[in-house]
Amino acid sequence: MNARPGPGLRPFSIKTKLGTLVVVSVFITTGLLMVALRTETELRFITVFSVIASMLITQFVAHSLTAPLDEMTTVARSISNGDYTRRVSGTGRRDELGDLAVTINRMADDLEAVDRHRKELVANVSHELRTPIAALRAVLENVVDGVQAADPETMRTALKQSERLGGLVETLLDLSRLDNGVVPLRARPFEVWPYLSGVLKEAGLAAARRGLAFGRNSTRADVHLHLDVFPPELTAHADAERLHQVVANLIDNAIKHSPPHGRVTVRARRGEHPGSLVLEVQDEGPGIPEAERHRVFERFNRGSATGGDGGTGLGLAIARWAVGLHGGDIGVAESSRGCRIRVTLPGVPKGAG
Repeated sequence: MNARPGPGLRPFSIKTKLGTLVVVSVFITTGLLMVALRTETELRFITVFSVIASMLITQFVAHSLTAPLDEMTTVARSISNGDYTRRVSGTGRRDELGDLAVTINRMADDLEAVDRHRKELVANVSHELRTPIAALRAVLENVVDGVQAADPETMRTALKQSERLGGLVETLLDLSRLDNGVVPLRARPFEVWPYLSGVLKEAGLAAARRGLAFGRNSTRADVHLHLDVFPPELTAHADAERLHQVVANLIDNAIKHSPPHGRVTVRARRGEHPGSLVLEVQDEGPGIPEAERHRVFERFNRGSATGGDGGTGLGLAIARWAVGLHGGDIGVAESSRGCRIRVTLPGVPKGAG
Protein backbone atom coordinates (compact mmCIF):
# COMPACT_ATOMS: atom_id res chain seq x y z
CA MET A 1 0.00 0.00 0.00
CA ASN A 2 1.53 3.28 -1.13
CA ALA A 3 1.11 6.17 1.27
CA ARG A 4 0.90 9.70 -0.02
CA PRO A 5 3.62 12.01 1.34
CA GLY A 6 2.58 14.45 4.03
CA PRO A 7 2.51 18.24 3.57
CA GLY A 8 6.14 18.57 4.60
CA LEU A 9 7.34 15.61 2.51
CA ARG A 10 6.03 16.49 -0.97
CA PRO A 11 9.03 16.33 -3.32
CA PHE A 12 7.25 18.38 -6.00
CA SER A 13 5.10 20.86 -4.10
CA ILE A 14 3.88 24.05 -5.75
CA LYS A 15 6.25 26.08 -3.58
CA THR A 16 9.13 23.97 -4.83
CA LYS A 17 8.07 24.42 -8.45
CA LEU A 18 7.76 28.20 -8.09
CA GLY A 19 11.11 28.37 -6.32
CA THR A 20 12.67 26.30 -9.09
CA LEU A 21 11.13 28.65 -11.68
CA VAL A 22 12.78 31.67 -10.06
CA VAL A 23 16.14 29.91 -9.76
CA VAL A 24 16.08 28.76 -13.40
CA SER A 25 15.09 32.24 -14.62
CA VAL A 26 17.93 33.84 -12.67
CA PHE A 27 20.34 31.16 -13.87
CA ILE A 28 19.37 31.71 -17.53
CA THR A 29 19.66 35.48 -17.23
CA THR A 30 23.03 35.23 -15.49
CA GLY A 31 24.31 32.76 -18.05
CA LEU A 32 23.28 34.94 -20.97
CA LEU A 33 24.91 37.97 -19.34
CA MET A 34 28.16 36.04 -18.98
CA VAL A 35 27.92 34.98 -22.61
CA ALA A 36 27.33 38.62 -23.62
CA LEU A 37 30.39 39.80 -21.73
CA ARG A 38 32.63 37.17 -23.29
CA THR A 39 31.37 37.51 -26.86
CA GLU A 40 30.73 41.25 -26.79
CA THR A 41 27.07 40.64 -27.72
CA GLU A 42 24.83 43.64 -27.29
CA LEU A 43 22.97 43.71 -24.01
CA ARG A 44 19.60 44.30 -25.64
CA PHE A 45 19.77 40.97 -27.46
CA ILE A 46 20.65 39.20 -24.25
CA THR A 47 17.71 40.89 -22.51
CA VAL A 48 15.30 39.79 -25.23
CA PHE A 49 16.56 36.21 -25.14
CA SER A 50 16.35 36.01 -21.35
CA VAL A 51 12.82 37.44 -21.32
CA ILE A 52 11.66 34.96 -23.99
CA ALA A 53 13.25 32.00 -22.16
CA SER A 54 11.72 33.05 -18.84
CA MET A 55 8.30 33.48 -20.42
CA LEU A 56 8.43 30.03 -22.01
CA ILE A 57 9.39 28.37 -18.75
CA THR A 58 6.79 30.37 -16.83
CA GLN A 59 4.12 29.44 -19.38
CA PHE A 60 4.98 25.77 -19.05
CA VAL A 61 4.82 25.86 -15.25
CA ALA A 62 1.62 27.96 -15.25
CA HIS A 63 -0.11 25.52 -17.60
CA SER A 64 0.81 22.59 -15.38
CA LEU A 65 -0.78 24.43 -12.46
CA THR A 66 -3.88 25.97 -14.06
CA ALA A 67 -5.03 23.04 -16.22
CA PRO A 68 -5.88 20.83 -13.19
CA LEU A 69 -7.65 23.79 -11.55
CA ASP A 70 -9.83 24.26 -14.63
CA GLU A 71 -10.78 20.57 -14.55
CA MET A 72 -11.52 20.76 -10.81
CA THR A 73 -13.74 23.79 -11.38
CA THR A 74 -15.70 21.89 -14.05
CA VAL A 75 -16.13 18.83 -11.84
CA ALA A 76 -17.11 20.95 -8.82
CA ARG A 77 -19.72 22.75 -10.94
CA SER A 78 -21.13 19.39 -12.05
CA ILE A 79 -21.31 18.20 -8.44
CA SER A 80 -23.15 21.38 -7.42
CA ASN A 81 -25.69 20.61 -10.20
CA GLY A 82 -26.32 17.12 -8.81
CA ASP A 83 -24.02 15.09 -11.09
CA TYR A 84 -21.91 12.99 -8.71
CA THR A 85 -20.47 10.67 -11.37
CA ARG A 86 -17.63 12.86 -12.59
CA ARG A 87 -14.17 12.60 -11.08
CA VAL A 88 -10.97 14.62 -11.23
CA SER A 89 -7.88 13.16 -12.85
CA GLY A 90 -4.40 13.87 -11.59
CA THR A 91 -4.72 12.06 -8.27
CA GLY A 92 -1.24 10.69 -8.90
CA ARG A 93 0.37 14.13 -8.75
CA ARG A 94 2.75 14.51 -5.82
CA ASP A 95 1.85 18.06 -4.90
CA GLU A 96 -0.98 20.08 -3.34
CA LEU A 97 -3.09 19.76 -6.50
CA GLY A 98 -2.86 15.97 -6.26
CA ASP A 99 -4.08 16.13 -2.65
CA LEU A 100 -6.91 18.46 -3.72
CA ALA A 101 -7.90 16.05 -6.51
CA VAL A 102 -8.04 13.17 -4.03
CA THR A 103 -10.17 15.25 -1.65
CA ILE A 104 -12.61 16.29 -4.39
CA ASN A 105 -13.00 12.70 -5.59
CA ARG A 106 -13.54 11.50 -2.04
CA MET A 107 -16.17 14.19 -1.52
CA ALA A 108 -17.88 13.15 -4.77
CA ASP A 109 -17.89 9.52 -3.60
CA ASP A 110 -19.48 10.51 -0.29
CA LEU A 111 -22.11 12.69 -1.96
CA GLU A 112 -22.90 9.94 -4.46
CA ALA A 113 -23.34 7.45 -1.60
CA VAL A 114 -25.61 9.87 0.29
CA ASP A 115 -27.70 10.44 -2.83
CA ARG A 116 -27.96 6.69 -3.42
CA HIS A 117 -29.03 6.09 0.19
CA ARG A 118 -31.63 8.85 -0.11
CA LYS A 119 -33.12 7.26 -3.20
CA GLU A 120 -33.04 3.83 -1.54
CA LEU A 121 -34.77 5.29 1.52
CA VAL A 122 -37.57 6.80 -0.56
CA ALA A 123 -38.02 3.56 -2.50
CA ASN A 124 -37.96 1.34 0.58
CA VAL A 125 -40.25 3.53 2.66
CA SER A 126 -42.72 3.83 -0.21
CA HIS A 127 -42.74 0.07 -0.65
CA GLU A 128 -43.03 -0.70 3.05
CA LEU A 129 -45.83 1.80 3.68
CA ARG A 130 -47.80 0.81 0.61
CA THR A 131 -48.53 -2.74 1.78
CA PRO A 132 -50.23 -2.01 5.14
CA ILE A 133 -52.00 1.05 3.72
CA ALA A 134 -53.42 -1.00 0.87
CA ALA A 135 -54.49 -3.79 3.25
CA LEU A 136 -56.08 -1.34 5.68
CA ARG A 137 -57.87 0.45 2.87
CA ALA A 138 -59.21 -2.83 1.50
CA VAL A 139 -60.58 -3.82 4.90
CA LEU A 140 -62.26 -0.45 5.44
CA GLU A 141 -63.66 -0.37 1.91
CA ASN A 142 -65.19 -3.82 2.42
CA VAL A 143 -66.80 -2.64 5.65
CA VAL A 144 -68.14 0.55 4.08
CA ASP A 145 -69.48 -1.31 1.01
CA GLY A 146 -71.13 -3.94 3.17
CA VAL A 147 -69.00 -6.78 1.82
CA GLN A 148 -67.71 -7.46 5.33
CA ALA A 149 -69.34 -6.80 8.66
CA ALA A 150 -67.56 -4.63 11.19
CA ASP A 151 -67.14 -7.61 13.48
CA PRO A 152 -64.27 -7.98 15.98
CA GLU A 153 -62.22 -10.15 13.61
CA THR A 154 -62.40 -7.61 10.79
CA MET A 155 -61.56 -4.75 13.13
CA ARG A 156 -58.71 -6.82 14.56
CA THR A 157 -57.26 -7.14 11.06
CA ALA A 158 -57.51 -3.39 10.55
CA LEU A 159 -55.91 -2.82 13.94
CA LYS A 160 -52.96 -5.04 13.10
CA GLN A 161 -52.33 -3.14 9.88
CA SER A 162 -52.47 0.12 11.86
CA GLU A 163 -49.97 -1.35 14.31
CA ARG A 164 -47.66 -2.23 11.47
CA LEU A 165 -47.93 1.32 10.14
CA GLY A 166 -47.09 2.59 13.60
CA GLY A 167 -44.06 0.32 13.75
CA LEU A 168 -42.81 1.57 10.39
CA VAL A 169 -43.25 5.19 11.45
CA GLU A 170 -41.35 4.47 14.67
CA THR A 171 -38.54 2.94 12.60
CA LEU A 172 -38.40 6.09 10.47
CA LEU A 173 -38.22 8.21 13.63
CA ASP A 174 -35.32 6.07 14.86
CA LEU A 175 -33.61 6.56 11.51
CA SER A 176 -34.15 10.32 11.79
CA ARG A 177 -32.58 10.32 15.26
CA LEU A 178 -29.70 8.31 13.87
CA ASP A 179 -29.05 10.84 11.10
CA ASN A 180 -29.43 13.85 13.37
CA GLY A 181 -26.58 12.65 15.53
CA VAL A 182 -26.63 13.41 19.21
CA VAL A 183 -29.23 11.58 21.31
CA PRO A 184 -28.98 11.90 25.09
CA LEU A 185 -28.51 8.68 27.02
CA ARG A 186 -30.42 8.14 30.24
CA ALA A 187 -28.27 5.37 31.63
CA ARG A 188 -29.19 3.84 34.96
CA PRO A 189 -28.62 0.51 36.77
CA PHE A 190 -31.28 -2.18 36.29
CA GLU A 191 -31.75 -5.90 36.88
CA VAL A 192 -31.10 -7.82 33.69
CA TRP A 193 -33.34 -10.87 34.21
CA PRO A 194 -36.73 -9.13 34.65
CA TYR A 195 -35.82 -6.57 32.01
CA LEU A 196 -34.92 -9.13 29.31
CA SER A 197 -37.84 -11.31 30.34
CA GLY A 198 -40.20 -8.46 29.49
CA VAL A 199 -38.49 -7.84 26.15
CA LEU A 200 -38.77 -11.53 25.23
CA LYS A 201 -42.45 -11.59 26.17
CA GLU A 202 -43.13 -8.62 23.89
CA ALA A 203 -41.10 -10.23 21.09
CA GLY A 204 -43.08 -13.47 21.43
CA LEU A 205 -46.38 -11.63 21.15
CA ALA A 206 -45.12 -9.67 18.14
CA ALA A 207 -43.96 -12.88 16.43
CA ALA A 208 -47.36 -14.47 17.00
CA ARG A 209 -49.07 -11.50 15.34
CA ARG A 210 -46.64 -11.11 12.46
CA GLY A 211 -48.31 -13.59 10.10
CA LEU A 212 -51.60 -11.71 10.00
CA ALA A 213 -49.90 -8.35 9.79
CA PHE A 214 -48.05 -9.47 6.67
CA GLY A 215 -51.08 -11.18 5.14
CA ARG A 216 -49.92 -14.72 5.86
CA ASN A 217 -51.73 -17.68 7.33
CA SER A 218 -48.83 -18.85 9.45
CA THR A 219 -47.18 -17.07 12.36
CA ARG A 220 -43.78 -17.48 13.99
CA ALA A 221 -45.25 -18.49 17.35
CA ASP A 222 -43.56 -21.87 16.80
CA VAL A 223 -40.14 -20.32 17.51
CA HIS A 224 -39.12 -20.90 21.12
CA LEU A 225 -37.51 -17.99 22.96
CA HIS A 226 -35.05 -18.93 25.70
CA LEU A 227 -33.46 -16.59 28.24
CA ASP A 228 -30.12 -17.40 29.85
CA VAL A 229 -28.87 -14.90 32.45
CA PHE A 230 -25.97 -15.65 34.78
CA PRO A 231 -25.72 -14.87 37.56
CA PRO A 232 -29.50 -14.53 38.04
CA GLU A 233 -29.04 -11.32 40.06
CA LEU A 234 -26.97 -9.74 37.27
CA THR A 235 -27.31 -5.95 36.98
CA ALA A 236 -26.20 -3.62 34.20
CA HIS A 237 -25.81 0.11 33.65
CA ALA A 238 -27.32 1.35 30.37
CA ASP A 239 -30.18 3.30 28.80
CA ALA A 240 -33.04 0.83 29.08
CA GLU A 241 -35.01 2.35 26.20
CA ARG A 242 -32.11 2.25 23.77
CA LEU A 243 -31.12 -1.24 24.89
CA HIS A 244 -34.72 -2.32 24.26
CA GLN A 245 -34.26 -1.24 20.62
CA VAL A 246 -31.13 -3.37 20.37
CA VAL A 247 -32.55 -6.53 21.92
CA ALA A 248 -35.94 -6.26 20.21
CA ASN A 249 -34.38 -5.82 16.78
CA LEU A 250 -31.92 -8.67 17.31
CA ILE A 251 -34.68 -11.03 18.51
CA ASP A 252 -36.96 -9.97 15.66
CA ASN A 253 -34.19 -10.65 13.14
CA ALA A 254 -33.40 -14.03 14.74
CA ILE A 255 -37.07 -15.09 14.69
CA LYS A 256 -37.41 -14.14 11.02
CA HIS A 257 -34.53 -16.42 10.04
CA SER A 258 -35.30 -19.31 12.38
CA PRO A 259 -36.47 -22.66 10.99
CA PRO A 260 -39.89 -24.05 12.01
CA HIS A 261 -39.91 -24.89 15.71
CA GLY A 262 -36.48 -23.28 16.01
CA ARG A 263 -34.94 -21.85 19.13
CA VAL A 264 -33.69 -18.32 19.80
CA THR A 265 -31.47 -17.91 22.84
CA VAL A 266 -30.80 -14.58 24.54
CA ARG A 267 -27.72 -14.91 26.75
CA ALA A 268 -26.49 -12.28 29.22
CA ARG A 269 -23.25 -12.28 31.19
CA ARG A 270 -21.31 -9.80 33.31
CA GLY A 271 -18.62 -7.83 31.50
CA GLU A 272 -15.16 -6.80 32.61
CA HIS A 273 -16.12 -3.50 34.22
CA PRO A 274 -18.74 -2.47 36.79
CA GLY A 275 -22.18 -2.36 35.20
CA SER A 276 -20.90 -3.74 31.90
CA LEU A 277 -22.86 -6.36 30.01
CA VAL A 278 -22.14 -8.99 27.36
CA LEU A 279 -25.33 -9.89 25.52
CA GLU A 280 -25.72 -12.53 22.82
CA VAL A 281 -28.69 -13.44 20.62
CA GLN A 282 -28.38 -16.77 18.81
CA ASP A 283 -30.72 -18.53 16.40
CA GLU A 284 -30.69 -21.85 14.57
CA GLY A 285 -31.17 -20.43 11.09
CA PRO A 286 -28.89 -20.58 8.03
CA GLY A 287 -26.40 -18.16 9.56
CA ILE A 288 -24.57 -15.32 7.85
CA PRO A 289 -21.88 -16.09 5.25
CA GLU A 290 -18.50 -14.78 6.32
CA ALA A 291 -18.23 -12.64 3.18
CA GLU A 292 -21.41 -10.75 4.17
CA ARG A 293 -20.72 -10.21 7.86
CA HIS A 294 -19.17 -6.78 7.37
CA ARG A 295 -22.38 -5.60 5.65
CA VAL A 296 -24.86 -7.00 8.17
CA PHE A 297 -25.35 -3.70 10.00
CA GLU A 298 -25.63 -1.52 6.90
CA ARG A 299 -28.92 0.18 6.16
CA PHE A 300 -31.36 -1.61 3.87
CA ASN A 301 -29.19 -4.72 3.89
CA ARG A 302 -31.58 -7.70 4.02
CA GLY A 303 -28.96 -10.37 3.42
CA SER A 304 -29.03 -13.22 0.96
CA ALA A 305 -30.57 -15.75 3.33
CA THR A 306 -34.10 -16.75 2.51
CA GLY A 307 -36.95 -16.77 4.89
CA GLY A 308 -37.15 -13.04 5.61
CA ASP A 309 -40.47 -11.31 5.74
CA GLY A 310 -39.75 -8.22 3.74
CA GLY A 311 -38.52 -6.01 6.54
CA THR A 312 -37.04 -2.60 6.02
CA GLY A 313 -33.46 -3.73 6.47
CA LEU A 314 -33.01 -1.05 9.15
CA GLY A 315 -33.31 -3.10 12.35
CA LEU A 316 -29.67 -4.09 12.67
CA ALA A 317 -28.51 -0.62 11.58
CA ILE A 318 -30.58 0.90 14.39
CA ALA A 319 -29.17 -1.68 16.81
CA ARG A 320 -25.61 -0.71 15.87
CA TRP A 321 -26.50 2.97 16.33
CA ALA A 322 -27.96 2.37 19.81
CA VAL A 323 -24.94 0.30 20.88
CA GLY A 324 -22.62 2.99 19.52
CA LEU A 325 -24.37 5.59 21.68
CA HIS A 326 -23.31 3.56 24.71
CA GLY A 327 -19.74 3.35 23.46
CA GLY A 328 -20.16 -0.42 23.07
CA ASP A 329 -19.49 -2.94 20.32
CA ILE A 330 -21.77 -5.16 18.25
CA GLY A 331 -20.79 -7.81 15.75
CA VAL A 332 -21.30 -11.31 14.40
CA ALA A 333 -19.63 -13.90 16.61
CA GLU A 334 -18.46 -17.33 15.50
CA SER A 335 -21.07 -20.05 15.92
CA SER A 336 -21.21 -23.71 14.95
CA ARG A 337 -24.90 -23.34 14.10
CA GLY A 338 -27.07 -20.44 13.06
CA CYS A 339 -26.20 -16.82 13.68
CA ARG A 340 -24.86 -15.34 16.92
CA ILE A 341 -24.80 -11.57 17.44
CA ARG A 342 -22.76 -10.31 20.39
CA VAL A 343 -23.27 -6.95 22.07
CA THR A 344 -20.81 -5.54 24.61
CA LEU A 345 -21.80 -2.54 26.71
CA PRO A 346 -19.07 -0.77 28.74
CA GLY A 347 -21.16 -0.09 31.86
CA VAL A 348 -20.38 2.79 34.22
CA PRO A 349 -18.02 5.35 32.60
CA LYS A 350 -14.67 5.84 34.28
CA GLY A 351 -14.78 8.60 36.84
CA ALA A 352 -18.55 8.46 37.17
CA GLY A 353 -19.86 8.48 40.65
